[in-house]
Amino acid sequence: MKTWKNACLLAAALLAACSHSPQNPDGTPDGNPGPALPAPDTNHDVKNYSRVIGWPEGRTPVAPEGFVVTKYAEGLRNPRWLYVLPNGDVLVAEASTEPKSQGALREAQRSGKAESQQIGNSANRITLLRDTDGDGAPDVREIFLQGLKQPLGMLLLGDQFYVANTDGLWRYPYEAGRTSIVGAGQKLLELPAGGYNNHWTRNLLANADGSKIYVSVGSASNVAEHGIEEERRRANILEVNPDGSGERIYASGLRNPVGMGWAPGTSTLWTVVNERDYLGDDLVPDYLTGVEEGGFYGWPYAYFGMNEDPRLAGQRPDLVSQTLVPDVALGAHTASLGLAFYTGNAFPEKYRGGAFIGQHGSWNRSELSGYKVVFVPFQDGRPSGESEDFLTGFIANREKSEVYGRPVGLVVLPDGALLVADDASNTVWRVAPRR
Repeated sequence: MKTWKNACLLAAALLAACSHSPQNPDGTPDGNPGPALPAPDTNHDVKNYSRVIGWPEGRTPVAPEGFVVTKYAEGLRNPRWLYVLPNGDVLVAEASTEPKSQGALREAQRSGKAESQQIGNSANRITLLRDTDGDGAPDVREIFLQGLKQPLGMLLLGDQFYVANTDGLWRYPYEAGRTSIVGAGQKLLELPAGGYNNHWTRNLLANADGSKIYVSVGSASNVAEHGIEEERRRANILEVNPDGSGERIYASGLRNPVGMGWAPGTSTLWTVVNERDYLGDDLVPDYLTGVEEGGFYGWPYAYFGMNEDPRLAGQRPDLVSQTLVPDVALGAHTASLGLAFYTGNAFPEKYRGGAFIGQHGSWNRSELSGYKVVFVPFQDGRPSGESEDFLTGFIANREKSEVYGRPVGLVVLPDGALLVADDASNTVWRVAPRR
């Protein structure tokens, strides 16, 4: 197993060979630090946790003109992530942050963090939803798999169903059409669990021929304040074979990559990254980026290009100078987590091939940010514009920091509708063109 230091050096070495590396041919930095950003404020110490009040009867999130938003499912327990099986069944991973101790839980409850961040009593299961009559609402609801450990990522390869628990990659035998998993699972890969910053989510993505699986693993901290050794195999996208063997770091320096997807018509892996805190209301931007194989994206030493984090100044100038600039800034503290490329035909042309991003919402910002779904248009496999609001209305009262819910995972249904998991209100929303 490589140490973190070796992993970083490997990423740096691979990066030097990349055609998009921010270096001149002689290996010196090309002077491109990314977009202009405000000065970092290391005294910034805001804790503005939202208070979830739930959706009043008859109220829904707000989509652009021409769309209708309806409840697809409710009464779930922290529906965090979504996956669609080939037969159209929708799987919902229900999980939440687990406190490290009863003392930590009490402190989170006292501060308001427990409610806002969905801490405690994780459901640890996957629920299946099936719409048998095609009316846009499921009429079958069954527990597909339970007894898990904070599951998030789900993946079907042939007759094998994969689940990314917080501490490992598991594989189960799958039979098409069944509403539950009946066979025993096998743990294929140990993953680093826990972490001071509760980045417990592990997502999954396969390549086109199913020969490789990509696993996203967030950092254990804000900026490695508990030591770099705590971050071994973290803040990375890992690549493994379907049997869990052959692990290598596909890309590193990604503080908390969660949503992943392939830009339609390309072989480029894209991810959304939840960036660091305590540098100011408007630092550091979360981002969407195409991921270079072997690329290093800065964490913890630099952010959004070669902007050195002052808290780690001078520690790794070699890695700072090799930090790649992400493609699209998504706003600071927005907790951009969900990602779904629009592969359907039901939405208007402007949305086809573009990226929908679920922003779970801020806590380290004076005024709430995020708490919405945004859209980034794509053309020829690349972003063709800035992000724009798509699904809003989650904030009930900005001055009181009250919210109705918090959007996270996204998925496109076979009929072209978009599903949005709202884990704070225990609801899955369906967004479709108005007929």
